[in-house]
Amino acid sequence: AYRKSLGYMPQQQQLYETFTVTEFLAYMGTLKGMKKKEIRARMELLFPLLNLDKVKRKKIKELSGGMKQRVLLLQALLNDPKILILDEPTAGLDPKAHRDVLDMIIRVHEHENNITIMVSHNMEDIASMCDKVIVMDRAHAVMEGTPEEVFARRAELKQMGLAAPPVTELIDMLNDRGFKLDGNILTRDKAVEEIYKAIRGNTDA
Repeated sequence: AYRKSLGYMPQQQQLYETFTVTEFLAYMGTLKGMKKKEIRARMELLFPLLNLDKVKRKKIKELSGGMKQRVLLLQALLNDPKILILDEPTAGLDPKAHRDVLDMIIRVHEHENNITIMVSHNMEDIASMCDKVIVMDRAHAVMEGTPEEVFARRAELKQMGLAAPPVTELIDMLNDRGFKLDGNILTRDKAVEEIYKAIRGNTDA
């Protein structure tokens, strides 16, 4: 039941570097108790979704960090899980690979329609990706709500060593300097929109 319902993408890249991508995924599918036919069918479906078609016959040691993360994500999806757990999926990636992996996670979630649980210390990712946030402190859930509800409690987060997304701190700084912006903006796109409105309003005035 566990193997059928849960997919897990670990933080550390636990990969067999001398295996090709296809060999590694076939091996992981076998460990999950899948039949060869099932593994092949899922790979054929997921390779295009994760843009791995061109590298499926390459050895894992030849792949970039971002591509390796995609392979790890695919192995977590092999058994068509109802619940997908991603542990720090963008750790150690450069900005482009970071964004690419997040885009892949969104695409997979929309395609697979599963429950996705993402563990991350990147508050900007949490704010932009998640419908619900649970804050853990010393193995206890101490805060729960939408990103807007959780990040409104910035003083409490700071006591636990967590900060609001950088863009939210920027908005706070601008408000301290006389702007009148929504104090709970969490994404860059929303911040750009609100700052533009504020500047345009001041210009019109």
